Amino acid sequence: MPQRRLGLVALVSCTFLSVNAAIRIMLLSMAPKGSGLKLSLVLKAACTGFYFDLATLAYALVPLALYLIVVPRRVTTHRWHVWGVRALFALFVGVLVFDICAEYLFFDEFGTRFNFIAVDYLLYTTEVIGNIKESYPLPVIFSGIATVAIAASWFLRRAIARGAEITFNGAYHKIGAVLLIAPLLSYGVVNVSQSTISQNNFANEIAGNGVYNLFAAFVNNELSFTRFYRTLPQDKVNARLRTLVAERNNRFADAKSERFTREIRGEGPEKRLNLVVITEESLSGEYLGVFGNKDHLTPNLDRLASQSLLFTNLYANGTRTIRGLEALTLSIPPLPGTSIVKRPNNGGFRSWGEILNGKGYESKFIYAGHGYFDNMNAFFSGNGYSIVDRQDFAKNEVSFSNVWGVCDEDLFRKVIREGDKSYAAKKPFFSMVMTTSNHRPFTYPAGRIDIPAKSGRKGGVKYADYAIGRLVAEASSKPWFKDTIFVIVADHCASSAGKTDIPIKKYEIPLIVYSPAHVKPAHVDRMMSQIDVAPTVLGLMNMSYKSDFLGQDILKDSDRAPRAFVSTYQKLGYLTEDRLLVLGPQQYAAQYKVDRKSGKAQAEPVSDAMLTDMLAYYQGADYLYQHRLNRIR
Repeated sequence: MPQRRLGLVALVSCTFLSVNAAIRIMLLSMAPKGSGLKLSLVLKAACTGFYFDLATLAYALVPLALYLIVVPRRVTTHRWHVWGVRALFALFVGVLVFDICAEYLFFDEFGTRFNFIAVDYLLYTTEVIGNIKESYPLPVIFSGIATVAIAASWFLRRAIARGAEITFNGAYHKIGAVLLIAPLLSYGVVNVSQSTISQNNFANEIAGNGVYNLFAAFVNNELSFTRFYRTLPQDKVNARLRTLVAERNNRFADAKSERFTREIRGEGPEKRLNLVVITEESLSGEYLGVFGNKDHLTPNLDRLASQSLLFTNLYANGTRTIRGLEALTLSIPPLPGTSIVKRPNNGGFRSWGEILNGKGYESKFIYAGHGYFDNMNAFFSGNGYSIVDRQDFAKNEVSFSNVWGVCDEDLFRKVIREGDKSYAAKKPFFSMVMTTSNHRPFTYPAGRIDIPAKSGRKGGVKYADYAIGRLVAEASSKPWFKDTIFVIVADHCASSAGKTDIPIKKYEIPLIVYSPAHVKPAHVDRMMSQIDVAPTVLGLMNMSYKSDFLGQDILKDSDRAPRAFVSTYQKLGYLTEDRLLVLGPQQYAAQYKVDRKSGKAQAEPVSDAMLTDMLAYYQGADYLYQHRLNRIR
């Protein structure tokens, strides 16, 4: 019997599938204890994963297919051709090993396979490459990748030579043409939502393929709600939403219109106070001492919390900065796909800034980095804010910076200077401030805290807390301080990984409203969403205004049960006191009875009443957005 030999297609395919199986085993080992990954579920994830690996392989073979189609016979018979094939194989292995490293680091950071975050990382190369350089020993990593690739090519040199011989001695042009059919089949048959095999999020991540997920996220940056999600008749949705957003002292501007514009009447003399909203990067509630943390990371925030109106049950809308900024600025539930901040034609909303501009305020978005990142400058400038970002910092205003921007201390000094300008112009001001220091690589000025830079998240949190303490101390000497409200809130949590569809404990964030002369210290335990922050703060200021917000002032007495909105880029969650309803593409729906303190969840049948309320918000918000009914221009 002749010796069995592998052709190049088989060799490349076996290598690709073996590496992806190894990645799946690696991610399985990274799942935390208590992740609920039973053997039967792991086997199901492995089988589904192999299906996605084959689908991805169909695309991965395209370069080889094109080579087989275009390379002439005289080249394949040249004695140096096999060396060229070895070099290309080494490059192929290098890419696979790079994928191993990238998936490890991404899963370690975010608890998921590649998704929209990874797409953004590809688009914003300056910040991301700089962040990676500052966070990881790249020379060591790339040297290791090159070593593995060259070694693999050397040890498999005979298999490569035999594969080249058997491939190029046959009708290799026809083989290439046949291979090009595979991506078409994959595109027509495979959908990323098929990796959702259970209600266990870790199993779903393991069942996918990182590269496939990456390209799926790139293509599906905006998902059609009416096409992919459960829906109800739009008139029923709109009628229910009108009931849900109705509050004391507000009325619809036009009861017959499809618009949801309402006239809010303040409950007392209007307080034209300055407003500084500090959106803290990745400040999970779990890091604050006032929420039970014992590591003493936030002495300044804990002190401020005791002197402020502290909201103890706030849930972030999503897992990205732009989701938080969207919720705070527009007061809208998260739509499937990427945030409105990243979408084209994202201006003209009745935003928080537009509302205060109508009151004579100067509204500014003040950011530590370059605001082109994540399209933030375009979004805020299109919705009533002037921009102050990294390019507006003079040399003498920067004491420390990294690839993401200036340190929080420098940012807050800029906030104070901008406040001084508005005060000198005799104008009230609204500053929406976005920080960056509590972000990998976690670098900050030396000597400020007792945790060295680049030590991890705890150092980032403690430095962020230090900088806030400095801000309040320095601002307190300003003549405008006594008539200023400081709002401290997170954009999202530090991590969103969990074993359920949407692990609600990972979405808990703090909200502190501090103004010694105007806001009495108290705890507010009522559950709320990020979309409720703007209407609640405006309510504290007794503002009368026109609103297209879908959030509510939670300080108004209401017999309506509280709710919150949580999401990933595809899964949408609707949270009540003890229930969580999750919707996903392909008409997916799952409901859980939840213990919000422990985060434990138990599956149960979907409630029609809860589904109706959830769709009133989500389908209703999508309808308003798609038909431009929440725009003022």
